[in-house]
Amino acid sequence: MTHKESRPFDVVVVGELNVDLILNGEVTPAFGQVEQLVANASLVLGSSSAIFACGAARLGLRVAFIGKVGDDPFGRFEVSELIQRGVNTEGVVIDPTIKTGLTVILSRGSDRAILTYLGSISALRYPEIDASLVAKACHLHLGSYFLLDNLRPDIPALFDLAHSYGLTVSLDTNYDPVERWAGGVMEALGRADIFLPNETELCAIAGLPDVPAALESLALKVPLVAVKLGAHGAQARRGAELARAASLPVQVVDTVGAGDTFDAGVIYGHLAGWDLAKTLRMGVVCGSLSTQQAGGIAGQPTLEEAEHYL
Repeated sequence: MTHKESRPFDVVVVGELNVDLILNGEVTPAFGQVEQLVANASLVLGSSSAIFACGAARLGLRVAFIGKVGDDPFGRFEVSELIQRGVNTEGVVIDPTIKTGLTVILSRGSDRAILTYLGSISALRYPEIDASLVAKACHLHLGSYFLLDNLRPDIPALFDLAHSYGLTVSLDTNYDPVERWAGGVMEALGRADIFLPNETELCAIAGLPDVPAALESLALKVPLVAVKLGAHGAQARRGAELARAASLPVQVVDTVGAGDTFDAGVIYGHLAGWDLAKTLRMGVVCGSLSTQQAGGIAGQPTLEEAEHYL
Protein backbone atom coordinates (compact mmCIF):
# COMPACT_ATOMS: atom_id res chain seq x y z
CA MET A 1 0.00 0.00 0.00
CA THR A 2 1.36 3.38 -1.00
CA HIS A 3 0.21 6.58 0.73
CA LYS A 4 0.30 10.23 -0.22
CA GLU A 5 2.92 11.14 2.34
CA SER A 6 1.50 14.61 2.96
CA ARG A 7 -1.94 13.27 3.93
CA PRO A 8 -2.59 11.63 7.30
CA PHE A 9 -5.65 9.63 6.17
CA ASP A 10 -6.22 7.15 3.38
CA VAL A 11 -10.02 7.38 3.64
CA VAL A 12 -12.47 9.87 5.07
CA VAL A 13 -15.96 8.37 5.54
CA VAL A 14 -19.08 10.53 5.48
CA GLY A 15 -22.31 8.90 6.59
CA GLU A 16 -24.79 7.85 9.20
CA LEU A 17 -24.20 6.60 12.73
CA ASN A 18 -26.51 4.31 14.70
CA VAL A 19 -26.34 1.32 16.99
CA ASP A 20 -27.59 -2.11 15.91
CA LEU A 21 -29.62 -4.38 18.16
CA ILE A 22 -29.25 -7.77 16.48
CA LEU A 23 -31.63 -10.60 17.35
CA ASN A 24 -30.90 -14.09 16.01
CA GLY A 25 -33.62 -16.70 15.75
CA GLU A 26 -35.91 -18.69 13.49
CA VAL A 27 -39.00 -16.63 14.30
CA THR A 28 -41.33 -14.24 12.50
CA PRO A 29 -42.58 -11.29 14.60
CA ALA A 30 -46.32 -11.30 15.25
CA PHE A 31 -48.69 -8.70 16.68
CA GLY A 32 -51.45 -9.53 19.14
CA GLN A 33 -49.06 -9.46 22.13
CA VAL A 34 -47.44 -12.69 20.96
CA GLU A 35 -44.14 -13.25 22.78
CA GLN A 36 -41.50 -15.29 20.99
CA LEU A 37 -38.00 -16.27 22.01
CA VAL A 38 -34.81 -15.60 20.05
CA ALA A 39 -31.54 -17.48 20.29
CA ASN A 40 -29.25 -14.50 20.86
CA ALA A 41 -29.20 -10.71 21.21
CA SER A 42 -26.28 -8.31 20.68
CA LEU A 43 -25.94 -4.53 20.90
CA VAL A 44 -23.20 -3.61 18.44
CA LEU A 45 -21.83 -0.72 16.43
CA GLY A 46 -24.15 -0.16 13.52
CA SER A 47 -24.54 1.86 10.33
CA SER A 48 -23.29 0.98 6.91
CA SER A 49 -20.78 3.81 6.94
CA ALA A 50 -19.32 2.94 10.35
CA ILE A 51 -19.03 -0.75 9.48
CA PHE A 52 -17.19 0.24 6.29
CA ALA A 53 -14.87 2.50 8.31
CA CYS A 54 -14.03 -0.30 10.74
CA GLY A 55 -13.46 -2.75 7.88
CA ALA A 56 -11.07 -0.35 6.17
CA ALA A 57 -9.20 0.30 9.41
CA ARG A 58 -9.00 -3.44 10.06
CA LEU A 59 -7.21 -3.81 6.72
CA GLY A 60 -4.66 -1.23 7.85
CA LEU A 61 -6.02 1.89 6.16
CA ARG A 62 -5.91 5.19 8.04
CA VAL A 63 -9.55 6.22 8.41
CA ALA A 64 -11.39 9.33 9.63
CA PHE A 65 -15.15 9.59 10.11
CA ILE A 66 -17.59 12.48 9.62
CA GLY A 67 -21.11 12.00 10.98
CA LYS A 68 -23.50 12.97 13.77
CA VAL A 69 -24.74 11.40 17.02
CA GLY A 70 -26.86 12.50 19.94
CA ASP A 71 -25.43 13.26 23.36
CA ASP A 72 -26.70 9.97 24.77
CA PRO A 73 -25.45 6.46 25.68
CA PHE A 74 -25.95 5.13 22.13
CA GLY A 75 -23.97 8.02 20.67
CA ARG A 76 -21.13 7.59 23.14
CA PHE A 77 -21.12 3.87 22.40
CA GLU A 78 -20.78 4.50 18.66
CA VAL A 79 -17.90 6.93 19.04
CA SER A 80 -16.12 4.68 21.54
CA GLU A 81 -16.41 1.67 19.24
CA LEU A 82 -14.98 3.61 16.31
CA ILE A 83 -12.06 4.84 18.39
CA GLN A 84 -11.33 1.34 19.69
CA ARG A 85 -11.00 0.17 16.09
CA GLY A 86 -8.56 2.89 15.12
CA VAL A 87 -10.98 5.27 13.39
CA ASN A 88 -10.43 9.00 13.92
CA THR A 89 -13.67 10.64 15.15
CA GLU A 90 -12.75 14.32 15.25
CA GLY A 91 -15.30 14.90 12.46
CA VAL A 92 -18.21 13.41 14.43
CA VAL A 93 -20.70 16.08 15.55
CA ILE A 94 -22.41 15.56 18.93
CA ASP A 95 -25.85 17.18 18.96
CA PRO A 96 -27.70 17.26 22.32
CA THR A 97 -31.01 18.10 20.62
CA ILE A 98 -31.39 14.73 18.85
CA LYS A 99 -31.30 11.03 19.69
CA THR A 100 -28.75 8.67 18.19
CA GLY A 101 -30.25 6.40 15.54
CA LEU A 102 -31.16 2.80 16.28
CA THR A 103 -31.68 -0.23 14.05
CA VAL A 104 -33.27 -3.48 15.24
CA ILE A 105 -32.35 -6.47 13.10
CA LEU A 106 -33.92 -9.92 13.22
CA SER A 107 -31.35 -12.13 11.53
CA ARG A 108 -32.13 -15.58 10.14
CA GLY A 109 -29.08 -17.00 8.40
CA SER A 110 -28.65 -15.20 5.09
CA ASP A 111 -31.82 -13.10 5.47
CA ARG A 112 -32.87 -10.39 7.89
CA ALA A 113 -35.72 -8.03 8.79
CA ILE A 114 -34.78 -4.45 9.70
CA LEU A 115 -36.52 -1.68 11.67
CA THR A 116 -34.77 1.70 11.95
CA TYR A 117 -35.34 4.84 14.01
CA LEU A 118 -33.61 7.61 12.07
CA GLY A 119 -32.73 10.08 14.82
CA SER A 120 -29.18 11.29 14.13
CA ILE A 121 -28.91 9.16 10.97
CA SER A 122 -30.59 11.78 8.80
CA ALA A 123 -29.41 14.87 10.68
CA LEU A 124 -25.90 15.62 9.33
CA ARG A 125 -25.77 18.85 7.31
CA TYR A 126 -23.22 20.03 4.76
CA PRO A 127 -22.01 23.04 6.84
CA GLU A 128 -21.13 20.60 9.65
CA ILE A 129 -18.62 18.76 7.46
CA ASP A 130 -15.04 19.75 8.25
CA ALA A 131 -13.52 20.52 4.84
CA SER A 132 -10.02 20.53 6.33
CA LEU A 133 -10.53 16.91 7.38
CA VAL A 134 -11.61 15.98 3.85
CA ALA A 135 -8.46 17.62 2.52
CA LYS A 136 -6.33 15.36 4.73
CA ALA A 137 -7.48 12.16 2.97
CA CYS A 138 -6.79 10.40 -0.32
CA HIS A 139 -10.30 8.98 -0.81
CA LEU A 140 -13.84 9.85 0.32
CA HIS A 141 -16.48 7.17 0.87
CA LEU A 142 -20.14 7.98 1.43
CA GLY A 143 -22.70 5.41 2.60
CA SER A 144 -26.48 5.23 3.03
CA TYR A 145 -27.25 7.98 0.53
CA PHE A 146 -31.02 7.57 0.86
CA LEU A 147 -30.96 7.99 4.66
CA LEU A 148 -28.94 11.22 4.70
CA ASP A 149 -31.98 13.48 4.33
CA ASN A 150 -30.39 16.78 5.37
CA LEU A 151 -27.09 16.17 3.56
CA ARG A 152 -28.46 14.60 0.37
CA PRO A 153 -29.10 17.83 -1.61
CA ASP A 154 -25.47 18.82 -1.05
CA ILE A 155 -23.81 15.47 -1.77
CA PRO A 156 -22.85 16.51 -5.32
CA ALA A 157 -21.16 19.59 -3.82
CA LEU A 158 -19.37 17.36 -1.30
CA PHE A 159 -18.07 15.14 -4.08
CA ASP A 160 -16.93 18.21 -6.02
CA LEU A 161 -15.12 19.42 -2.90
CA ALA A 162 -13.38 16.06 -2.51
CA HIS A 163 -12.27 16.10 -6.15
CA SER A 164 -10.97 19.65 -5.76
CA TYR A 165 -8.64 18.32 -3.06
CA GLY A 166 -7.51 15.46 -5.30
CA LEU A 167 -9.52 12.68 -3.63
CA THR A 168 -11.30 9.87 -5.42
CA VAL A 169 -14.89 9.20 -4.36
CA SER A 170 -16.93 6.05 -3.75
CA LEU A 171 -20.66 5.75 -3.09
CA ASP A 172 -22.75 2.97 -1.58
CA THR A 173 -26.33 4.19 -1.69
CA ASN A 174 -27.73 1.22 0.27
CA TYR A 175 -31.48 0.57 0.08
CA ASP A 176 -34.04 3.32 -0.42
CA PRO A 177 -36.68 2.84 2.33
CA VAL A 178 -39.32 4.67 0.28
CA GLU A 179 -38.30 2.79 -2.88
CA ARG A 180 -38.30 5.85 -5.12
CA TRP A 181 -34.61 5.51 -6.05
CA ALA A 182 -34.43 9.21 -6.88
CA GLY A 183 -33.47 12.19 -4.73
CA GLY A 184 -30.74 13.32 -7.11
CA VAL A 185 -28.89 10.02 -7.02
CA MET A 186 -27.94 10.18 -10.70
CA GLU A 187 -26.34 13.59 -10.17
CA ALA A 188 -24.30 12.14 -7.28
CA LEU A 189 -23.33 9.10 -9.34
CA GLY A 190 -22.11 11.39 -12.10
CA ARG A 191 -19.55 12.74 -9.63
CA ALA A 192 -18.48 9.38 -8.14
CA ASP A 193 -15.48 7.33 -9.21
CA ILE A 194 -16.71 4.05 -7.71
CA PHE A 195 -20.28 2.80 -7.19
CA LEU A 196 -20.84 -0.15 -4.82
CA PRO A 197 -24.50 -1.32 -4.91
CA ASN A 198 -26.05 -4.71 -4.36
CA GLU A 199 -28.11 -6.38 -7.10
CA THR A 200 -31.43 -4.87 -6.04
CA GLU A 201 -30.01 -1.36 -5.72
CA LEU A 202 -28.17 -1.57 -9.05
CA CYS A 203 -31.25 -2.60 -11.02
CA ALA A 204 -33.59 -0.17 -9.25
CA ILE A 205 -31.34 2.84 -9.80
CA ALA A 206 -30.64 1.90 -13.43
CA GLY A 207 -34.34 1.16 -14.03
CA LEU A 208 -33.41 -2.12 -15.70
CA PRO A 209 -34.50 -5.67 -14.76
CA ASP A 210 -31.23 -7.60 -14.88
CA VAL A 211 -27.68 -7.15 -13.62
CA PRO A 212 -25.78 -7.27 -16.96
CA ALA A 213 -27.91 -4.53 -18.53
CA ALA A 214 -27.92 -2.39 -15.38
CA LEU A 215 -24.17 -2.82 -14.93
CA GLU A 216 -23.50 -1.82 -18.52
CA SER A 217 -25.78 1.21 -18.22
CA LEU A 218 -24.33 2.60 -14.99
CA ALA A 219 -20.74 1.86 -16.04
CA LEU A 220 -21.28 4.56 -18.66
CA LYS A 221 -21.85 7.04 -15.83
CA VAL A 222 -19.38 5.83 -13.16
CA PRO A 223 -15.81 4.73 -14.00
CA LEU A 224 -15.99 1.62 -11.76
CA VAL A 225 -19.15 -0.23 -10.71
CA ALA A 226 -18.88 -3.29 -8.44
CA VAL A 227 -22.16 -5.05 -7.66
CA LYS A 228 -22.65 -7.41 -4.71
CA LEU A 229 -24.53 -10.62 -5.52
CA GLY A 230 -24.69 -12.25 -2.08
CA ALA A 231 -23.92 -15.96 -2.16
CA HIS A 232 -23.10 -15.61 -5.87
CA GLY A 233 -20.13 -13.33 -5.21
CA ALA A 234 -19.79 -10.12 -7.21
CA GLN A 235 -19.34 -8.60 -10.65
CA ALA A 236 -17.54 -5.42 -11.64
CA ARG A 237 -17.18 -3.30 -14.72
CA ARG A 238 -14.67 -0.58 -15.57
CA GLY A 239 -15.32 0.71 -19.06
CA ALA A 240 -15.40 -2.37 -21.27
CA GLU A 241 -13.47 -4.47 -18.73
CA LEU A 242 -15.51 -7.05 -16.79
CA ALA A 243 -14.61 -9.12 -13.73
CA ARG A 244 -16.36 -11.75 -11.65
CA ALA A 245 -15.52 -13.27 -8.27
CA ALA A 246 -17.16 -16.18 -6.46
CA SER A 247 -17.98 -16.03 -2.77
CA LEU A 248 -15.98 -18.08 -0.28
CA PRO A 249 -17.55 -21.31 1.08
CA VAL A 250 -17.94 -20.20 4.69
CA GLN A 251 -20.36 -21.06 7.50
CA VAL A 252 -22.69 -18.05 7.59
CA VAL A 253 -23.72 -16.78 11.03
CA ASP A 254 -25.33 -13.61 9.71
CA THR A 255 -24.85 -11.25 6.78
CA VAL A 256 -25.03 -7.94 8.69
CA GLY A 257 -22.33 -5.64 7.31
CA ALA A 258 -21.07 -8.06 4.67
CA GLY A 259 -21.69 -5.56 1.88
CA ASP A 260 -19.95 -2.78 3.78
CA THR A 261 -16.94 -5.00 4.45
CA PHE A 262 -16.92 -5.88 0.74
CA ASP A 263 -16.74 -2.14 0.06
CA ALA A 264 -13.72 -1.84 2.37
CA GLY A 265 -11.92 -4.56 0.44
CA VAL A 266 -12.65 -2.92 -2.90
CA ILE A 267 -11.42 0.47 -1.69
CA TYR A 268 -8.26 -1.14 -0.31
CA GLY A 269 -7.57 -2.60 -3.76
CA HIS A 270 -8.37 0.72 -5.42
CA LEU A 271 -5.92 2.62 -3.22
CA ALA A 272 -3.30 -0.09 -3.69
CA GLY A 273 -3.56 0.30 -7.47
CA TRP A 274 -4.59 -3.32 -8.07
CA ASP A 275 -6.21 -4.49 -11.28
CA LEU A 276 -9.98 -4.92 -11.47
CA ALA A 277 -10.06 -8.69 -10.93
CA LYS A 278 -7.85 -8.61 -7.83
CA THR A 279 -9.69 -5.61 -6.41
CA LEU A 280 -13.06 -7.35 -6.82
CA ARG A 281 -11.69 -10.57 -5.33
CA MET A 282 -10.47 -8.61 -2.29
CA GLY A 283 -13.95 -7.25 -1.80
CA VAL A 284 -15.57 -10.67 -2.01
CA VAL A 285 -13.02 -12.23 0.35
CA CYS A 286 -13.58 -9.51 2.96
CA GLY A 287 -17.36 -9.68 2.65
CA SER A 288 -17.45 -13.47 2.84
CA LEU A 289 -15.19 -13.71 5.89
CA SER A 290 -17.25 -11.11 7.75
CA THR A 291 -20.35 -13.35 7.71
CA GLN A 292 -18.75 -15.92 10.03
CA GLN A 293 -19.51 -13.91 13.18
CA ALA A 294 -22.56 -12.00 14.40
CA GLY A 295 -22.72 -8.28 13.78
CA GLY A 296 -21.09 -6.10 11.20
CA ILE A 297 -17.54 -5.85 12.52
CA ALA A 298 -16.63 -8.91 14.63
CA GLY A 299 -15.72 -11.06 11.62
CA GLN A 300 -13.93 -8.41 9.56
CA PRO A 301 -10.55 -9.73 8.38
CA THR A 302 -7.10 -8.26 8.79
CA LEU A 303 -5.04 -7.70 5.66
CA GLU A 304 -3.07 -10.87 6.36
CA GLU A 305 -6.26 -12.93 6.79
CA ALA A 306 -7.74 -11.55 3.56
CA GLU A 307 -4.55 -12.03 1.53
CA HIS A 308 -4.55 -15.71 2.46
CA TYR A 309 -7.54 -16.14 0.12
CA LEU A 310 -6.16 -13.99 -2.70
